[in-house]
Amino acid sequence: MKIGIISCDHMHAESYTEALKHIKNVEIAGIGEEDEKKGKDFAQRHGIKYFKDYKEILSDKSVDAVIVCSANAKHAKMVIDAAKAKKHVIVEKPIATTIEDAQKMIDACKENKVKFMVSFPVRYAPPVRRMKEIVDNGRLGEIIGISTTNHGSMPGGWFTDKHLSGGGAIMDHTVHVADILRWILKSDVKEVYAKAGTLIHDIPVEDCGLISMEFENGIFATLDASWSRLKSYPTWGDVTFEITGTKGTMKVDAFAQHGMLYGDDIQYSKYLYWGDDMDYLMLKDFVRCIESDLDEPVNGKDGLEALRVALMAYESIGKDKVVEI
Repeated sequence: MKIGIISCDHMHAESYTEALKHIKNVEIAGIGEEDEKKGKDFAQRHGIKYFKDYKEILSDKSVDAVIVCSANAKHAKMVIDAAKAKKHVIVEKPIATTIEDAQKMIDACKENKVKFMVSFPVRYAPPVRRMKEIVDNGRLGEIIGISTTNHGSMPGGWFTDKHLSGGGAIMDHTVHVADILRWILKSDVKEVYAKAGTLIHDIPVEDCGLISMEFENGIFATLDASWSRLKSYPTWGDVTFEITGTKGTMKVDAFAQHGMLYGDDIQYSKYLYWGDDMDYLMLKDFVRCIESDLDEPVNGKDGLEALRVALMAYESIGKDKVVEI
């Protein structure tokens, strides 16, 4: 199978490209990136071909699928172009910056009969998989509420340009957790109340957000979504869950598989991740669903509903009240 990379705006393009190299029978078609310097540097770093126009990859009949890693606002056009070229697609999260664009992407892929998957690798983290198993088998009893976090470092660049990103820390971090909660609880969010602020960095978008959600099945959840991890922090951030049920509670750290590195050549201690590579596991599943003609493990609808929660949070912040779906 031949897979191309469209844009390296998002830093995950790096890890996805490395992951593809370890998947059996997969060949990387190259990187399509309009920024020539950035694209050529990326191609040289990974030993792959460079194309200034991503449509050169799409026009190659030997290419089966593409991974879209552009700035959020560019997702829709690139995915729709890929669908029209009959290429299967996996797109970096969030699926888009508007519900309208997300639906157009879903419709285009359906119309052209190509697989369309949204990149939510946290679903593939072993601790999160185990968490879902425990909830599904009823060991915690009836779920009452869930407290979650998704902290990270402020990425800068286009992430802080609302026209390209769609928002700040809330857009960046809400969709991951909203997807996991919806997947585990088997229910959609019906109400959102949120607060946000720019408290840490001198940037034009929010770097901190607190979100309360009520699901259609009556379960409440909260999310602390922020770019609060400074450069000296041991890792970029976290994704955590604390679940309370009638028979017990459970705490989960999605990135708990790590060791600590100390040395005179670094200014601060840092985590060295040694566990299962969730990007590799996700892309392997994407390849499997194409090869075996299976339903997408994380589909466009999943991406749209996760985006909806982030957009409801922004609406709630603007109106300073609870927003209902």
